[in-house]
Amino acid sequence: MTVDPQRALTIGVDYGTLSGRAVVVRVADGAELGSAVHEYTHGVIDRELPGTGRQLPPDWALQVPSDYVDVLRSAVPAAIVAAGIDASDVVGIGTDFTACTMLPVTADGVPLCQLAEYADRPHAYVKLWKHHAAQPQADRINELARERGESWLPRYGGLISSEWEFAKGLQLLEEDPEIYAAAAHWVEAADWIIWQLTGTYVRNACTAGYKGIRQDGAYPSREFLAALNPDFAGFVDDKLEATIGQLGSRAGGLSAEAAAWTGLPVGVAVAVGNVDAHVTVPAGNALAPGQMVAIMGTSTCHVMNGRELREVPGMCGVVEGGISEGLFGYEAGQSGVGDIFGYFVGSGVPQDYYRRAQAAGQSVHELLTELSAGQQVGEHGLIALDWHSGNRSVLVDHELSGVIVGQTLTTRPEDVYRALIEATAFGARTIIETFGRSGVPVTELIISGGLTKNAMLMQIYADVTGLPLSIITSDQGPALGSAIHAAVAAGAYPDVAAAAEVMGRVERAVYQPVPADQQAYDELFAEYTLLHDYFGRGGNDVMHRLKAIQRRAHRSAADPAASNSGAVLV
Repeated sequence: MTVDPQRALTIGVDYGTLSGRAVVVRVADGAELGSAVHEYTHGVIDRELPGTGRQLPPDWALQVPSDYVDVLRSAVPAAIVAAGIDASDVVGIGTDFTACTMLPVTADGVPLCQLAEYADRPHAYVKLWKHHAAQPQADRINELARERGESWLPRYGGLISSEWEFAKGLQLLEEDPEIYAAAAHWVEAADWIIWQLTGTYVRNACTAGYKGIRQDGAYPSREFLAALNPDFAGFVDDKLEATIGQLGSRAGGLSAEAAAWTGLPVGVAVAVGNVDAHVTVPAGNALAPGQMVAIMGTSTCHVMNGRELREVPGMCGVVEGGISEGLFGYEAGQSGVGDIFGYFVGSGVPQDYYRRAQAAGQSVHELLTELSAGQQVGEHGLIALDWHSGNRSVLVDHELSGVIVGQTLTTRPEDVYRALIEATAFGARTIIETFGRSGVPVTELIISGGLTKNAMLMQIYADVTGLPLSIITSDQGPALGSAIHAAVAAGAYPDVAAAAEVMGRVERAVYQPVPADQQAYDELFAEYTLLHDYFGRGGNDVMHRLKAIQRRAHRSAADPAASNSGAVLV
C-alpha cells in the first residue's frame, strides 16, 4: 500500500505501570493531534489476589491482562475522537510495554488467569516488571553462568535480573509446576498485545534480546537450563520459541476483532512490539551514539546506541539492533524513581502539608518542590540511597532497600523529598560514569516523561551529572515513539532513523549544569558512592538478611506449620 505522508496518521499506544495511553500522530511532521488515557481497573496487584482474599508474599507485583485490552477498547477510540480525525486516514498502529512483564498463556493466547480453574492461582497472572520475588532464581542463574563461563553473561553486565524472563519462568516452574505445565507460551506482554491486535504471535527483537537472553541468534543452552533444574531444560523450546520480528517491521494487519475494539480499519499495519524505553529514543531523535535517553516515570530506564560492542558492568544488556538497525543498543535502569517520591508523599508527609497544598491549589509534590527549591546544595544534611525498589543498575540486586542518613529532630519533609530526588540523580550518575569507564561515553542526557515538568528536579540532574539536559517535548514520549515505528511499518518511511528525523520532538540543552552546584554535588556524590558500595558490594549484608527475616515472618503468618518447611505460595 502506498502511503501519503501528508495525509497519513498513525496511533501509538503506550502501556505503562498503571495505565495505557493512546496518541494520534501526523506522519508528515510528528504533530500529536489527540490523546486519551485509560487507567487499569485492577492497577498493580501486590497485596491481595482480586476476588479471592488471598494474600501475596513480599516483592510480588501482578496485573490482569484484560486491563490491557480495555486500553484498546477505550483509549484508542477516545484518542480518535479527541483528534477529530477520520479513522480511515490511520495507516498504522504501534505499541510499547513495560518490561519485563510476563504472562503464561494457552496455545491460542488465552491468559491462564482467565480460565476458571486457575483464577485463584497467583502464578497464572501477569508478572509485572516490578515483580522481584524471583531473586533467588536469578541468583542461581548468575552463579551457574559464572561457574560455566557462559559467553552471554557479560552482555548483561555480568548479572541477570530477577525481573527478566528466565528468572520469572524458573520461579513459575518451581513454585507452581501445574501452571508451568499448562502454559503453552511464556509471553512478554509487549508481544501478547500484538497477538491480540493481529491474531499472530511474533516476538519482538528488543525484549527477546534484553529480557530473553537471546544473543547472536541463540538462547542459553538446554544443558545450562537443565543444570538449573532438570524440568527447565526445555524452557526455550517449549515456552519461548517464536518468530522474531525486527523493530519497525510489520507484525501483521489489524484483525476484524481488534478493528471493532479500536474503531480502525481492518488490515491497518501493526508494528512489531517494543519496550517503552527503547521505543522512546526516536521520539527524541536521539539515535546517535553518545545520546543517552532517560525515560523517567515510576522507574527510569536509560538507553543509548553505540557503534561498538562493549561490556558494561551492571548494564541491563547490549543487543545488536536492540534500539535501531546497525548499532548496538545499550540499556541500564533504576527500579524506583517516581515510585519513591510517590511512596514518600503517601506515607511520610504530615496531614498539615496536605492542607497547605490544598489551600494553595497545589499537589503535595508541588508544595514540597517549592519548599525545597531554594535550599543550598547539602543544606538539608541528608544523603539517601534510591533502592526502595531494589537496584537494577549497576548492582542488579533487588534485595537491596532504601536508606536515608543524617535525619535529626529538625529534619522536615521537604528536606527528605529533595534528598530522595538527589539520590535518584546520584543513581543516574553512577550508571553514566560506569558506561563512560567501559568505553561507551555519554555526551548528552535526553529526558522523557512527566518528571520533566519539575524544573528543580531537572536542574539537580544537570548539576549532579554535569551534562546538558535535553527534553523530549511530547507529553507521551513512548506513545510518540510507537507511532513513529507504526509509520515505518506502514511504509511511510524507509527506516526508524528517517522517521525520527521528521517526527521526533526534542528541545536541546534546556538545562545546563551550574558550576558551583556541580562542584558541591561532587562532594555529596562521593558520600553516596561510599554508602552505595558499603551496602551494595558486600561491606554490610544487612539488607539481604532483613529480606530473609521478612520472608520467614511472612511464611509464619500465612501458615505457622509451614514456617520452617520452605513452603511457597502457589
